[in-house]
Amino acid sequence: MPFLAHALGTFAGALIAYFLAASFKTQLSFGIGMLFLAGGIASCFMIPAPTWFMALDLVVAYLPMVWLASFIGARIQRGRGAPTEN
Repeated sequence: MPFLAHALGTFAGALIAYFLAASFKTQLSFGIGMLFLAGGIASCFMIPAPTWFMALDLVVAYLPMVWLASFIGARIQRGRGAPTEN
């Protein structure tokens, strides 16, 4: 469950940042992801956990979720502006 919370929290934060930003959408999303990653690194030092879990959490839960949120955000925004066929 902690991995899911870290991954979904990062994804939601990056996606919201992508939608709210007027410009530099991807850069702002990755900035949010870096803040979440910094929090994840700090939690590795504060909360005892198996090494494999900390490694998996840091590698998979943060930056890949930001990339996925930016990708999905771009696809959604591109779909909004497309003309509809009647």
